[in-house]
Amino acid sequence: MSKRDFYDVLGVAKGASAEELKKAYRKKAKELHPDRNSDNPNAEAQFKEVNEAYDILKDPEKKAAYDRFGHSAFDGGMGGGPRGGPRGGMGGQGDFASAFSDVFDDLFGDFMGGRGGGGGRSRAARGADLRYNLRITLEEAYAGLQKTIHVPTSVSCSGCNGTGAESGAEPAACPTCSGMGKVRSQQGFFTVERACPTCGGLGQIIKNPCKSCGGAGRVEKDRTLNVNIPAGVETGTRIRLAGEGEAGLRGGPTGDLYIFIEVAPHPIFEREGVHLSCHVPVPMTTAVLGGDIEVPTIDGGRSRVKVPAGSQSGKQMRLRSKGMPALRGGGTGDMFIELAVETPVNLTSKQKDLLREFERLSENNNPESSDFFGKVKSFWDQMKS
Repeated sequence: MSKRDFYDVLGVAKGASAEELKKAYRKKAKELHPDRNSDNPNAEAQFKEVNEAYDILKDPEKKAAYDRFGHSAFDGGMGGGPRGGPRGGMGGQGDFASAFSDVFDDLFGDFMGGRGGGGGRSRAARGADLRYNLRITLEEAYAGLQKTIHVPTSVSCSGCNGTGAESGAEPAACPTCSGMGKVRSQQGFFTVERACPTCGGLGQIIKNPCKSCGGAGRVEKDRTLNVNIPAGVETGTRIRLAGEGEAGLRGGPTGDLYIFIEVAPHPIFEREGVHLSCHVPVPMTTAVLGGDIEVPTIDGGRSRVKVPAGSQSGKQMRLRSKGMPALRGGGTGDMFIELAVETPVNLTSKQKDLLREFERLSENNNPESSDFFGKVKSFWDQMKS
């Protein structure tokens, strides 16, 4: 059976550019990969055919020879002639494994952090993100503030401008991995890829390291930052400061700083979202007769509240718009006042006598007690019968 035209195999025109060939190859390789086509017995053969076609057409010299002489220019199969060495059967295990590794990079490279931009490029590592826990008061969360913080971190070395090399010398490509930052080893049919042991995956080595940073391109230093805390933050709010984290290794990009907010408990107010609550003790006489009381507000002011006559413990009243501001706008919450009727203590003899007289005259002034003990009497009568 005669071989198919390589351009037809990839599904491109004869005058296709290198980029078009690469794009077509990746698409076909992903579609026909044996691991994705376990139910297709022809998938492996088609996958090899696609790799064979791209192996020839991606090389300008081989492509020119193929365009002029066709398949006869490569009698060795799979492009074996120009590379040297006998081929046959499966078209050479080394080339197929290399092609498999390329497809593996395409399929999984993004998930594992990308292909690193190709050979010869810098493998400078991005700096780590940092976390700073900031504790503020409820009043500060209400008003918002600017806070000065001190963050221990790594900054770019000024002696080498972050390159890690002394006297402005440029880092050299790692001889082990040729600047790729990774090395491959053959294990049977598969190619295993790992970080280069010589350069640690950076793709570069420093022959003359900077004396200030030891070749790392960064040094330890405490930084002072002014942070704007918006009004309305609450415990768990996270503020991101881009580029304020740890400096990258050997000139790599800087990480970010994340500030986690914790709002301290307040001695008077309790918070639930944008709403506040406040337990206010009320004298028994005020609860009985009614009257006005003053309550504090989170902005440092006071509000006068009218207590209705006959108020019981637990009664709630609302002060609208006296709560916390919503983060990034959206209005203000309310403040809820919960009354706690206070029982007087340390009474004088005269006060006790007055209360006994009040109790004697108050048989019909306690509706809740009358209702409760009426139910209790009915319960006991039912149990006896």
